Amino acid sequence: MTDRTPRRINLALQGGGAHGAFTWGALDRLLEDDSIEIAAISGTSAGALNGAALKAGLVRGGREAARENLAWLWEQVAGVPDLRMKHWMSALMPDAFAQALDFAPAYASALDWAARVFSPYDYGYAYRNSLEPIVANLRFEEICSDQGPAFHVCATNVRSGKIRVFTGRDISADALLASTCLPTVFRAVEIADPVTGTLEAYWDGGYTGNPALYPLYAPELPADVVVININPLHRNELPTSVREIQNRVNEISFNSSLLRELRSIDFVQRLIDDGAVGDGAMKRVLVHMIADDELMNRLSVATKAVPVRAVMETLFEAGRAAADAFLHEHGTKVGVQGSVDLRAMFA
Repeated sequence: MTDRTPRRINLALQGGGAHGAFTWGALDRLLEDDSIEIAAISGTSAGALNGAALKAGLVRGGREAARENLAWLWEQVAGVPDLRMKHWMSALMPDAFAQALDFAPAYASALDWAARVFSPYDYGYAYRNSLEPIVANLRFEEICSDQGPAFHVCATNVRSGKIRVFTGRDISADALLASTCLPTVFRAVEIADPVTGTLEAYWDGGYTGNPALYPLYAPELPADVVVININPLHRNELPTSVREIQNRVNEISFNSSLLRELRSIDFVQRLIDDGAVGDGAMKRVLVHMIADDELMNRLSVATKAVPVRAVMETLFEAGRAAADAFLHEHGTKVGVQGSVDLRAMFA
């Protein structure tokens, strides 16, 4: 790209466990392009962790600091043997052994069975969230800063089933842990309601917003929303094994909220195009997507839970390549038109 006019975008970062290394790669490439300005970020689960590292780095020292912060985050994630295992379990099992076992069908089946038989509440004082030490070392004075891009973290209220979006000073270590809280793996994270003071329990934000797009519609923000998608929207092969079926159910569930919001954007665009609403009455949102469904279709569901370094490196490079392709093929559309054909998507 030769035109260096600033292109302001909003980022929507999906969750998907260790597959979030793809988003790390995409962000790393976007940060290399100084014509791209990040105005706001909405993230869920791994997307929320990526967003937190991105914002903290931008506030502290700009693009290079953000790239370094993201690399630090994923180096820490690579040190977790298995995101499904309780802290005391992983301490008893060497990293390489745990990773090798995960790809053995008997081990995978045992973990799936355990998740259906044992609750995270059954472990008593031995329970500990494996992500807690990583999240505790993030810099919340920078994450919550008024400087840099606006940042939004999505979680699901267990009792009401509604989404909660944490913003600004409401973002805490607990908010990030809530956004990543798979209910069969982690205990619900309790956070006080800022209005009532009542403790509310939260699970992974992917059930209600993966990620939520509506915080990015604010009038002061640019029209362009770039979704970094790590859950494939389409699979050619029919899942037939138990694990394949469970994986596809998970993907559909975690994509459903995103698809609903994209359909709503398409509906509003049709109203605007048809003149059914007056100028300025509704915002025209320009949607872009950075994804590699072909790669995600090839990866095992196990690689979401087990941060295998070689797989994470592959995902990182794939994310960089996908973002590079987006910049070269669609970069000039930013601020002008969306690069995702929503009408064809929902035809």
